[in-house]
Amino acid sequence: MQAFNTQVNYQNPSIEGYYGEFGGAYIPEMLFKNVETLKAEYLKIMQDPAFIAEVDALLKDYVGRPTPLFFAERLSKEIGANIYLKREDLCHTGAHKINNTIGQIVLAKRLGKTKIIAETGAGQHGVATATVCALKGMECVVYMGEKDIERQAPNVARMKMLGATVVPATSGSKTLKDATNEAIRAWINEPNETHYIIGSVVGPHPYPDMVARFQSVISKEMRLQLKEKLGNELPTHVVACVGGGSNAAGAFYHFLNEPTVALVAVEAAGHGVHSGLSAATTQLGTHGILHGSKSIVMQTNDGQVVEPHSISAGLDYPGIGPLHAFLYESKRGTFLSATDEEALASAFHISQIEGIIPALETAHAFSVLPKLGLKPTDVVVVCLSGRGDKDLATYMEHL
Repeated sequence: MQAFNTQVNYQNPSIEGYYGEFGGAYIPEMLFKNVETLKAEYLKIMQDPAFIAEVDALLKDYVGRPTPLFFAERLSKEIGANIYLKREDLCHTGAHKINNTIGQIVLAKRLGKTKIIAETGAGQHGVATATVCALKGMECVVYMGEKDIERQAPNVARMKMLGATVVPATSGSKTLKDATNEAIRAWINEPNETHYIIGSVVGPHPYPDMVARFQSVISKEMRLQLKEKLGNELPTHVVACVGGGSNAAGAFYHFLNEPTVALVAVEAAGHGVHSGLSAATTQLGTHGILHGSKSIVMQTNDGQVVEPHSISAGLDYPGIGPLHAFLYESKRGTFLSATDEEALASAFHISQIEGIIPALETAHAFSVLPKLGLKPTDVVVVCLSGRGDKDLATYMEHL
């Protein structure tokens, strides 16, 4: 096993929101009151029995949880290990993102907010946010990179049908980073009435911790389902794709302090890690500040963010959440990467041997399975974070 500190509680950041040296809240003065209120209230609200009951009921009756843990028989035979798929693609809206937006919309109501803003890359978080705003009767504005609006058109249409306003981000690479910049600017302009539903384990504290806690339902269910199926709730490996990293944080959460469970995070290598067109943050990044927290960031020597590239809009981000940065530097997690070509090949392969069309993001996770040196006795859970409907146009280009 890897040499990591088993005395560290990886689930809980410090009171200032740091995982090791990563995290914190680096924010403009205009947002200080909003973020401090959220920091002071989020754990109290999340631990309130009435809040828990409301969120649990929505996850069960609206989202469709628990999601199945599916034994992928043909893939297992091919890889030479026991491969299980945690079917987050079967959630309402088609991805894990709604686990977090359900929690945050109920929390926003408790805080007396009247307007919701969000950023989105692949569109799944935007759709999930628009969905819960429609459910709860809240105004919704989603910021999305102009490039992503083009390549994720089905999700843009879904957001608009749900009543959300979709605002294009036209600066920089016109992708997730730029959408996040625009959302933060909008939040600064309307801090009192607005709650920003951040879609990943990024941003100022308490967002990384709060989003991880809302997504932790994934690994909570995994443990119960493995116990039921195998009599042992601990797998040997958990594998998930990582951009900002919310599906991975959720899939890892209840295994973070279990030293026998290997945590494998897969980043987007784009055209190749060192091609100049990549989003493999842990391989290319250095310590820096991005979107309100200290983490590992792809940047130049003078601190300018380097534009990332990935064929998958959800992984097209020049940083990772502070929890993942800590998992990487402490060696608790293994961070690998997959190229655009490898992800595409895996997407077609999984579709044709298991009858499941995965999102391009998830396809990155599948692509590393042959590289893990797995044994026949190994039990591997892959977080199948989203379905591939949104990526069909890209897939059709490569048929």
